[in-house]
Amino acid sequence: MTKVIQNTIKRRLKIAHIAPVATTIPAAKSGSVELVSALLTEELVKRGHDVTLFATGKTRTSARLFATFPQGYWEDIDMWPWEHYELVHLAAACERADQFDVIQYQSAYYPMSLAFTRLIGTPMAHTLHHQPHPEQRDLWLCYPEANLVAISNYQRGALEGLNCAAVIPHGIDLQNFKFSAEPDDYLVFFGRFTEGKGPVQAIEVAKRAGMRLLMAAPESGYYYDAVEPLVDGEQIVYLGELGHEEKVELLGGARAMIYPMQVGEPFGLVLIEAMACGTPVAALAKGAAPEIVIDGVSGYVTETLDELVAKLPDVMALPRENVRRHAEAHYSVEAMTEGYEALYYRLVAEREARGGMVFNGGKLEYAPGDLCPSR
Repeated sequence: MTKVIQNTIKRRLKIAHIAPVATTIPAAKSGSVELVSALLTEELVKRGHDVTLFATGKTRTSARLFATFPQGYWEDIDMWPWEHYELVHLAAACERADQFDVIQYQSAYYPMSLAFTRLIGTPMAHTLHHQPHPEQRDLWLCYPEANLVAISNYQRGALEGLNCAAVIPHGIDLQNFKFSAEPDDYLVFFGRFTEGKGPVQAIEVAKRAGMRLLMAAPESGYYYDAVEPLVDGEQIVYLGELGHEEKVELLGGARAMIYPMQVGEPFGLVLIEAMACGTPVAALAKGAAPEIVIDGVSGYVTETLDELVAKLPDVMALPRENVRRHAEAHYSVEAMTEGYEALYYRLVAEREARGGMVFNGGKLEYAPGDLCPSR
């Protein structure tokens, strides 16, 4: 095995990268999965790999582009149900599996790609972008050999009994995030308007701290129901959904980002985007936040909202250059790509060590009526 792995390292790989077919890669404005897909694709190409990106026809990429649909279902409301379009999009890559050394699937909603695990010979990696519920995990146990990629240790903890092939945190192109040494005098909330994201709690923090809060996110039903009544245009200001340059300006000008999550999330791309601008984070200790926000370095995490309000002065006093260095050390696109590249080489080497044979469902012994032998 060791000899095979050594022979595989640094080989130019043929990679199929399957992005969501919701919109272009990257998305015109918000879309963390689309952004990560674009960054990983471009960096793999930069490293000399032969990458085919499966995405919408309007996508611009330096990789080969294979488009089953000219645009995504976020732009075309007639593309319904969206799951059918994602499945056809995924199948287009799997039907060409023998043309690739490895297939990467970005699971924006759930890993429907698991169903192809025993149908193709090419190794496939399935990156999870949401926190699975126990019943979802139980269903995925139908494919215990599938190569799941977690984006945090918090997410990995929810994958008991499954094959977590790697934990690879997200990375960003740090050159696209300007460091701001001298911020303005406001706090920022950035992300989606949902109850779980805690926008109402962010407003409470700003009011108790006596500071302005600038909020940027796409409008939603929750915004109109719960957030808009609290927006006064003076202390609490809603800016709408921003493009990249506007986002960087907003994040860089903030004294701190308020991240009062009410439910655990597997990552939080906005956290590292704020840090890249030098802006520290005040977060509740839920989900992966304690892995990303390091107390006294890139911000502080607290157990309660009262503690968060009390800790806010310490957050804003942190040296902003240290916050930026933390992002550079841990969350660059290069570091993320190195993680995926190492995984791809390992998966290819393991397949070659088996003489090109892949896991075959026929090797499992099914009891009559069994659907998932792992359950």
